[in-house]
Amino acid sequence: MPAPERIPAGPVTDPVTLLAKGDLKVLGQVREASNAVLYCEIASEGETATCVYKPVAGEQPLWDFPDGNLARREVAAYEISEATGWGLIPPTVLRDGPYGEGMCQLWIEGDPEAGGALLALVEDEEAADGWKPVVLAEVEEGRTALLVHADDARLRRLAVLDAVINNGDRKGGHLLPSGDGHLYGIDHGVSFHVEDKLRTLLWGWAGEPLTPEALDVLEELSARLADGTPLATRMAELITPAELAALRERVAALRTSGVHPAPSGQWPAIPWPPV
Repeated sequence: MPAPERIPAGPVTDPVTLLAKGDLKVLGQVREASNAVLYCEIASEGETATCVYKPVAGEQPLWDFPDGNLARREVAAYEISEATGWGLIPPTVLRDGPYGEGMCQLWIEGDPEAGGALLALVEDEEAADGWKPVVLAEVEEGRTALLVHADDARLRRLAVLDAVINNGDRKGGHLLPSGDGHLYGIDHGVSFHVEDKLRTLLWGWAGEPLTPEALDVLEELSARLADGTPLATRMAELITPAELAALRERVAALRTSGVHPAPSGQWPAIPWPPV
């Protein structure tokens, strides 16, 4: 069934509670996704919103991730995003639904015109002012173009978050600027691996110093991930002990280096397809 016409959602008082407790009604399916992604309406006590429901039963097996836990990784990514104070991931919960346990995330209607373009292919060999080069890409036989992303503070925060959670799939289509100018990232199921799996289109700051804001956030995040803290306890419910240890190590490594990470060379640095 194709995805139905999207229903504009009004402001919600407490989206996390609505997602966790509301009545979930499936309206359609997002067919472009590799895993089952269901477009839903959620309602409770007079409030209604739209959301994405990804049942664990609809997850496709991956060779490098355990089966049946992508939904938990999506929720873990949201918890880390909230701990940074940046709010880069839409409200996300783990709950039962019509097809069993799954991830439920508030639907964000992206606005491509909000805040200007974020990614582009250009004919020039160097990035223009206000843009960061990523990679020289072959766009057709015998012709190349430079992939660039905006030198945008919102994207830079997202690049830091991706490095923290070890996001293995930051594609262009996973960037959602909203009408109010806020930027969200979605699809974080392939995150938190113990090995370096960072794949992203946001390499433009690689090797550059982290911003003072980012360093402050990482310091706070390190404290909040200490043994016995509420965040550490929550993360232990969502990822393995080895993955939690690796998460702490990544935060510590970023604080020690003080720079944005560069591709490791041991893993494809650019997701495919990139959109």
